[in-house]
Amino acid sequence: MTPPILSLALPSQTGRVLSIQSHTVQGYVGNKSAVFPLQLLGYDVDPINSVQFSNHTGYPTCKGQVLNGQQLWDLIEGLEANNLLFYTHLLTGYIGSVSFLTTVLEVINKLRSINPKLSYVCDPVLGDQGKLYVPMEMVSVYREKVVPVASMLTPNQFEAELLTGLRIVSEDDGREACNILHAAGPSMVVLTSISINGNFLLIGSHRKELDQEPEQFKIVIPKIPAYFTGTGDLTTSLLLGWSNKYPNSLDKAAELAVSSLQALLRRTVSDYEKAGYDPRTSSLEIRLIQSQDDIRNPQVKFKAERYK
Repeated sequence: MTPPILSLALPSQTGRVLSIQSHTVQGYVGNKSAVFPLQLLGYDVDPINSVQFSNHTGYPTCKGQVLNGQQLWDLIEGLEANNLLFYTHLLTGYIGSVSFLTTVLEVINKLRSINPKLSYVCDPVLGDQGKLYVPMEMVSVYREKVVPVASMLTPNQFEAELLTGLRIVSEDDGREACNILHAAGPSMVVLTSISINGNFLLIGSHRKELDQEPEQFKIVIPKIPAYFTGTGDLTTSLLLGWSNKYPNSLDKAAELAVSSLQALLRRTVSDYEKAGYDPRTSSLEIRLIQSQDDIRNPQVKFKAERYK
């Protein structure tokens, strides 16, 4: 007799997450940055690696393989054939092609046919600081097909502008961008990084009922003079983890996520300096394993301020 799958027979109180993201052998980006934090927060996490690279693409050389849409669907069919396709959450990050993203949409439909309450947390990785990371045609697919089926959306400033067509130069613009995205589908929107008048902000918005105004807030985030890889993937995983534990308090979830992230980034900078390296000279690999206590039990040092 085949033994039961305990993550299904005795599921964790938090949930079971399918995470479709990139993977690097060395370093912490994509699934390498997202899976471990969610496990620390008590989630069963099953990763599908959209790519398998030796390291992130910021290095002089990068080698590996890219999963195509049919290969993704093969994995889904294998899970379904063994009755393993029940998930409470789907998490997606960087996706490099329209064909793969189209298959992800099919995966969402399949997962929701099995669990209609599935929560889909989408980090729409399109680009940053005015630069696209993906083909331009990806933007319309996200806008027209992905955003409407997302439960939570976590774009940065540039991505929010692409998805809404709204230039964000003020806090009011950020709040309006959240409203536009709510109208398209997701009940939770977190603009994870916005630079306004020299200040660095996170703006969150939670529309709990269709006929209610969303609850909106901001968290002021100190700037650290360094560039890190994997922080967006980590941020979205932490927002998934904490928002599920505090479903009616997105502001509290964001406080916990930001506080974990800031502690990790400060440790990263400190450790590079201990190794005799100037952290301002190139992108830094985050110190994920060394920061596990800050992920599991963050000290909240960054508070949300609700908009009236």
